[in-house]
Amino acid sequence: MLTRREMLLQCGAGFGSLALSGLMAEARQDDPLAPRPPQFPARAKRVIFLFMHGGPSAVDTFDYKPLLLRDSGKPLPFAKPRVVFAQTNNLLRSPWEFKQHGQSGAWVSSLFPNVARFADDLAIVKSLHGSNPAHGGACLKIHTGSDTFVRPSLGAWVSYGLGSENRNLPSFITLNPTLGHGGVQNFGAGFLPAIHQGTRIALPADPKAPVTIANATNADLSADEQRLQLDLVREMGRLQKERTGADAALEARIESFELAFRMQSAAPGVMDLNAESEETKKMYGLGAKPTDSFGRQCLLARRFAEAGVRFIQVTHGYWDQHSELKSKHEQLAGEVDRPIAALLYDLKSRGLLEDTLVIWGGEFGRTPVAEGKDGRDHNPHGFTWWLAGGGVKGGQSFGSTDDYGYYAAEDKVHVHDLHATILHLLGMDHLRLTYRYAGRDFRLTDVEGHVVRELLA
Repeated sequence: MLTRREMLLQCGAGFGSLALSGLMAEARQDDPLAPRPPQFPARAKRVIFLFMHGGPSAVDTFDYKPLLLRDSGKPLPFAKPRVVFAQTNNLLRSPWEFKQHGQSGAWVSSLFPNVARFADDLAIVKSLHGSNPAHGGACLKIHTGSDTFVRPSLGAWVSYGLGSENRNLPSFITLNPTLGHGGVQNFGAGFLPAIHQGTRIALPADPKAPVTIANATNADLSADEQRLQLDLVREMGRLQKERTGADAALEARIESFELAFRMQSAAPGVMDLNAESEETKKMYGLGAKPTDSFGRQCLLARRFAEAGVRFIQVTHGYWDQHSELKSKHEQLAGEVDRPIAALLYDLKSRGLLEDTLVIWGGEFGRTPVAEGKDGRDHNPHGFTWWLAGGGVKGGQSFGSTDDYGYYAAEDKVHVHDLHATILHLLGMDHLRLTYRYAGRDFRLTDVEGHVVRELLA
């Protein structure tokens, strides 16, 4: 039989473990990037957003319009929008041939022969519409849900709602983002804690140069010295909190320092494309023109997704053809078609497409009427996106524009509806994912939006 003293000696380690467990639980509660369960069973764990900056033309890519082909050169038989970005002329046919692909028979133009091979994996939304014909406002609308106020970006909301699957990497990474047309607001955190903003990675122009994250390394201090410095900063933050109360901005900055410290050891391996086989690099178009740059971004997106990054955005542009539509759209599609197809194939073959939501689109589309001789103006009134993987019902074309592709006509999908659907696939109710700021509960979809359930598998 054990005496009280003997029992305490033998169980002392157990009490220490309990204390450590309690401290770790408290630390997890204080970690804003700690993984959080979805509000209901999710179909997707992460998002890869392929953003085509500038506005690709729907009627030249995924929205086939036979009447536009027939009536090219004639006046538009109905009224144009009251507010237009530029003056336009008569109808302009697409210079590319459309064909049906896959068992679904989806119409895809010859601009995207490789993506067309995955027609049965795509849910092509042809009735998307927004509210702003200018790049800046439209980019903000697509990224933040508002074209008039500073609001958190889609990636920031996803990070806030779900945290990160890998605490040694950012929850939200944006590759080669545009710094115009809304700038950093397109990947900012707005009034959410700053730790949820996107981490910008600019790929070097030299394909042989290593990919790095700006300001994530410290050449002056060793890892041990940095750890001591961070411990001091955290202790100073704790004392400040005791004196003056919580300071969200200060706490977020300290968290960003901590994350940058951890990234020094975790990120280089993920960003090392030399770890990939030559066959994989060739599939993405690395080392070849015109696919090398966007191919590297897509391959990095797959590696970040595999490593547990919650939201990865890949930006390409500039799809703004007010003139020279044929030559410029051909050039741009040639840069992205092969890498996007490789990404879809790679995710699918690794079993990642099942819980990775891939979304493709721009801030708006382009008019079916000509601007000048051979261009198209901005068109937020009816344009096309597609979604794949992550609980999406592939092999369908949802909604439609009018006979010429100017206005969303049937089963219209507003930008707020698109956002609500993306959050739903991630297991979040857009009505319940809120943040109290300035005395009001805000959400990504503001006071609108509904889930497009026809897009769900």
